[in-house]
Amino acid sequence: MVGSSLARLGLKAAAGAAGAGGWTFAEKAQRPSPAVSKFQEVVADHGSGSYVWTTDGRRHLDFACGIGVLSTGHCHPKVVEAIQRQAGQLIMAQQNLLPGSKPMVDLLQRLERVMPSQLASHFFCNSGSEAADNAIKIARSYTGRQNIIAFDGAYHGRTYGAMSLTTSKTVYRQNFGPLPSGVVSAPYPYCLHCKARHAAGGLGYEVAPNVPPLGKPYSERRCCGGPLEQLEWMLKTHSAPSETAAIIIEPILGEGGFLTPPPGFLSALRTLCDKHGMLLIFDEVQCGVARTGKWWGHQHLTENATERGQQLTEGLLRLAQKYPIIDVRGRGLMLAAEFGGVDGGLTARPHTAADITHAAAKRGMLLMGAGARETIRFLPPLNVSAAEVEEGLSIFERCLEDVFAPAPVL
Repeated sequence: MVGSSLARLGLKAAAGAAGAGGWTFAEKAQRPSPAVSKFQEVVADHGSGSYVWTTDGRRHLDFACGIGVLSTGHCHPKVVEAIQRQAGQLIMAQQNLLPGSKPMVDLLQRLERVMPSQLASHFFCNSGSEAADNAIKIARSYTGRQNIIAFDGAYHGRTYGAMSLTTSKTVYRQNFGPLPSGVVSAPYPYCLHCKARHAAGGLGYEVAPNVPPLGKPYSERRCCGGPLEQLEWMLKTHSAPSETAAIIIEPILGEGGFLTPPPGFLSALRTLCDKHGMLLIFDEVQCGVARTGKWWGHQHLTENATERGQQLTEGLLRLAQKYPIIDVRGRGLMLAAEFGGVDGGLTARPHTAADITHAAAKRGMLLMGAGARETIRFLPPLNVSAAEVEEGLSIFERCLEDVFAPAPVL
């Protein structure tokens, strides 16, 4: 029924277009649902490595990479060859009729070499949203408990189950309530804006561009304990352990701002879950598969991701000496720069990140914001070259000049 309805809708639209003389190429590019935001009015034509070319002939340095999906960049020859070879061999094997296929078995064998040893069973999904939905179902079924604890700023997807866990921005949940119940949100460690730490009278590290990330290196950013104390309090006030099936967390908060929890926080969650018989679910959709320099974000192998990530970090720290960048954070090639006020405060002018991404688009670079605060994320291919990182930093600096240039004196 759905397929036939869509077919009739397509025929009707085609007839209407023909009657109106047809659509231009640019108009056709706007036909997808307006529910998907359109960053700019250009059409991708082809890609290679770290670059995308649009139909107007322009080349764009891609530091978004499908939100981290294109680990080897666009159209890597080995990836293209593997797709072509598989398409000529087997396109689909229905899993409930044929419990395995050669590509699936090969993948399982490879996963066993890089996955934590205690994870002995695998369930393949079409998307991160579907994976989050099924993780909830598995946790509730296995424990017999109903509640799930997620974290403020999390993004787990846009299907209804995943949407109930998502609080990175209101736009992802707006007008879709009521959402599934049984979800409680806990504070994600965010040292720069930590209410507990500010209440105690200090940040615990200086906001100054001297030692990566900012102020103190990541290994020295010790959590004040506030977020964990609040989580334990919520187990007394919002969701009793006997009713809590699982805690789900992104080891590095993705859409919510590329926040990296201080050392010891994830292991403390493991201890807390073990104590109460709750499951601990890591959503590695954005930070997994070598993006951080290790296979999985929660482990903290690729040497290039570490080297190029350090190169990109150092470049961003240099820019922080000239522009209101108040934090540079992340791991490997999953990095972000958060902006503050030009007056030195922690709150940036609204739409700062959007202005920067649009300036980048004009200058031939694809960037994305992250989170409700004014933050720019960097997700280049894992095989990005040193020259391409320098090119990206150069373009980014010119974008900052565009956005933060002093207003002309009248």
